[in-house]
Amino acid sequence: MDGYAKRTEKQSGYFAASRAGALEAGRQGERDRVFRAAQARLPPATSASAKGPVTISFRTILLVVFLALALRGYEWIRHDYRMPWTPLALAAPIGPFTTRKIDALADDTPFCHALLEEAAISYSPLPPVTAGPQCGYDNGVTLTRDQPQAIAYSPAAKTSCPMAVSLVLWENQIVKAAAARHLGSTVASISTYGSYSCRRIGGGQTGNYSEHATANAIDIAAFRLADGRTVSVAGHWNADDERSRFLREVRDGACTLFATTLSPDYNEAHADHLHFDQASRGGSQFCQ
Repeated sequence: MDGYAKRTEKQSGYFAASRAGALEAGRQGERDRVFRAAQARLPPATSASAKGPVTISFRTILLVVFLALALRGYEWIRHDYRMPWTPLALAAPIGPFTTRKIDALADDTPFCHALLEEAAISYSPLPPVTAGPQCGYDNGVTLTRDQPQAIAYSPAAKTSCPMAVSLVLWENQIVKAAAARHLGSTVASISTYGSYSCRRIGGGQTGNYSEHATANAIDIAAFRLADGRTVSVAGHWNADDERSRFLREVRDGACTLFATTLSPDYNEAHADHLHFDQASRGGSQFCQ
């Protein structure tokens, strides 16, 4: 092969290689353009992989915490003795709606009996008494006081069932603590002037009938202690010592529980006793 033919062949090979390289470069450039275009259509990496998951996770945690707190609050409100819808229980402390709950027992004697039984308070139902349109009762009980450390009544406490429930709360949550604090002893028995009496307020011929007319009241005269001492309303209300402080504390405690609480501070007619009743006033109270 002469020199001219060799040079022509060499140049042809060079041009072929150049065309192949240019073609491959064009293809690579097209792939690069397609890749960049695809990337441009995607959201920023931080928005998809960082911000999104962090935001969702934080909201989820907040929701879980809120639901847990709401459930805890619901359980607390549903069972708290201070709430008006919580059923009355003799083991629960006296709350702002206790008097109203006791008032409702007048229309639910079976539940009233169940409260006494649940608290292991011994009692005996009384036969109904009918004595005209204003007097009598059909929900009376006698607190038999058979259980240990129970405070006896003299004479026996024969009252409406709501009054019996009230007396149990008063004894257990007020009287026992006051006796220990002021007298250093326990109360063995309580002397009363009775409960049922078909009469008007003040014993007159006119006026409204007393809560005694339906066994819904009781008059407390004195407390006999386990050490033999006696503390009476007539003898020690103004003694200005531990006995008078005890009497005033059991009166003040009764004001948180009974619908009506009357003491020697009210009038002369109550100079020798504390009058308690559960007059139906929708939970409102009168204390003096």
